Amino acid sequence: MSHRRLLNVRIVRICVWCCLSALTVTCEREASAQAPKFDVAPQKNFPPKVDVPTLTNNPVTPPTQQASTKQPSNQAFSPQPASPTPQPQPQQRAVTAVLVTDSRQLALVGADDLLPEERTNIAVYQRCNRSVVNISTSSRVDTFLTVSLKKGTGSGSVLDQSGIILTNQHVIEGAKEITVTLSNSISYPAVLVGQDPDTDIAILKIDAPPEQLEPIAWGDSQSLQVGQRIYAIGNPFGLERTMSAGMISSLNRTIPARERREMRSLIQVDMSLNQGNSGGPLLNTRGELIGMNAAIMSSDGDSAGVGFAIPSATIQRIIRKLLVHGKVVRPTIGITRVYENEQGLLVVIVARGGPAESAGLKGFSLVAKPRIGLHRPEPTIDASTADLIQAIDGQPVKKADELLEILENKNPGDTVVLDIVRSGKAVRVPIKLGSSE
Repeated sequence: MSHRRLLNVRIVRICVWCCLSALTVTCEREASAQAPKFDVAPQKNFPPKVDVPTLTNNPVTPPTQQASTKQPSNQAFSPQPASPTPQPQPQQRAVTAVLVTDSRQLALVGADDLLPEERTNIAVYQRCNRSVVNISTSSRVDTFLTVSLKKGTGSGSVLDQSGIILTNQHVIEGAKEITVTLSNSISYPAVLVGQDPDTDIAILKIDAPPEQLEPIAWGDSQSLQVGQRIYAIGNPFGLERTMSAGMISSLNRTIPARERREMRSLIQVDMSLNQGNSGGPLLNTRGELIGMNAAIMSSDGDSAGVGFAIPSATIQRIIRKLLVHGKVVRPTIGITRVYENEQGLLVVIVARGGPAESAGLKGFSLVAKPRIGLHRPEPTIDASTADLIQAIDGQPVKKADELLEILENKNPGDTVVLDIVRSGKAVRVPIKLGSSE
């Protein structure tokens, strides 16, 4: 009997719990029906794409972030009207980070974009590479009981559409055959128009259609600055139209040349120059020829980052003479030998019948000693009679190359004035220059 009563009590409790649960669900449905409805747009582009700003010295305003929908806690909640569904945003380009070591900045560019420096490099190459030619030479080498052919390669630049090619003299020296290959891979035999070993400049001529020749533009080498960015295009080891970049390391360099002379006023560069680059153009950022690559300084013959180029001002002065005479007709002053000292140039020997002797310039003299019996002693050299050259046309000179460099800018028949010291007195002597022919 007690078990039946306990069972009835449990059944009643279960019924009461079920009734309360049904009542709660009904109240929640009614409250939900009376509450305002909100249209929530699906976030198709979530998380939002944000452009990362470039890190520069100037402050960059970050992109505007999406406004937060969270309301302040001290204000009553008021339902807002449903916002329109946002339109899909256009596809954004992938962002790539490229470190620019020169400016120490992190530049962010698109996948198809290029840095300004890269654009300059490409523009220079596209403008100038068709003006660079490959020069191949063959020369005969005679040895004991054998005869062989020696081949060489170098670079050159197209100067005009008549087929004039600029290169180094040492590239074609002693060559029996010279072949010039253009950018379109068509080769033409070349003839030597003129050469000047003292400045290492040579001019070639090919018979090619004008439409195949792309002349290079001339630049100004007299306004160059140390640190200026420059380029070289050439054929190192026969690899045609290879480009390298660097900067001007120094100006007015002097290196040894042939016949005890020096190559002066050269441009020193830090770019990679190798065998085959000789004769190729040195270019500025506008794609203009400011020099011709001529030599490197190295202990093993490979590039060590120290190269030298002949300035375009020197090239233009020399090629005008080569095109007319086939060689450089230099003015002569008629002084055969000088002795360099701290005061200037002491005249040792003057050429007999030359301009210096005609102007009264004096060198060392021989003093004969009296005969003693049958023995005749050797004459002695008297340097006290020699004139000491201190300046030419007002420009001080202490080296023979300085005197020759000034004469390079003169023509036969010009008159120069020498400031000399004779027997302790300052004298000015005008001299009319002769011709080397």
